[in-house]
Amino acid sequence: MSSIGTGYDLSASTFSPDGRVFQVEYAMKAVENSSTAIGIRCKDGIVFGVEKLVLSKLYEEGSNKRIFNIDRHVGMAVAGLLADARSLAEVSREEASNFRSNYGHDIPLKHLSERVAMYVHAYTLYSAVRPFGCSFILGSYDKDDGPQLYMVDPSGISYGYWGCAIGKAKQAAKTEIEKLQVSLNLMNVEVQEKLKLMVTLLVCQMKEMTCRELVKEVAKIIYIVHDEVKDKAFELELSWVGEVTNGRHELVPKNIREEAEKYAKDSLEEDDDSDEDNM
Repeated sequence: MSSIGTGYDLSASTFSPDGRVFQVEYAMKAVENSSTAIGIRCKDGIVFGVEKLVLSKLYEEGSNKRIFNIDRHVGMAVAGLLADARSLAEVSREEASNFRSNYGHDIPLKHLSERVAMYVHAYTLYSAVRPFGCSFILGSYDKDDGPQLYMVDPSGISYGYWGCAIGKAKQAAKTEIEKLQVSLNLMNVEVQEKLKLMVTLLVCQMKEMTCRELVKEVAKIIYIVHDEVKDKAFELELSWVGEVTNGRHELVPKNIREEAEKYAKDSLEEDDDSDEDNM
């Protein structure tokens, strides 16, 4: 059986002999070549962070944003092909608007993510269309359900998360999210128990953090995973939805964003200094 796409990658409706759909895998590769986006859930909301690469010095600051408003209580952070992401953002807005006009209240995020995931999945079934080359993170907050976070990938799968990352540095970002606030000595614990305890601690610490505390950590993670060698210039986009915004998805105010960026840069400098001392 061939594991390369010879003849089997011409259509999204064709399986290879070993059960793979190459067009979907290529779409996921487009996401992996994109800038990094993360979303983290805390006790009073959701914080999004996006590393928006600046490919030209002539770009106007703030253009081509990768964070979208979907509804007054729902935000979206994207990685991959931006044109595809804009199309899916518009689909998401229509779903949220139709739900409100039919039922008279805000759409639950689980329902919205499943509806949009079905739409994305439909584009992996027919030879006349191609899969969407983007992944996106949806986050919302309401008083009944609290904060919720979902991620949808190009295959049309939707997962709920406490924290997730998409884009080229997703693995490094996930590692940083997993290390977030977990600072206990676990050296004498068995390996399996150690892993279970770390996951439990991670979720407990995230539950205790607020959006105002978490926004600094999100900025720090984006700065840590940014590759200064390949991608020198980038803009940090931050948004949140939670109690701090009265349940509305909004961009983080400029003064708080600048404070978070300063914290991230200072943390990186401290890490560099400690590495030099250790050497």
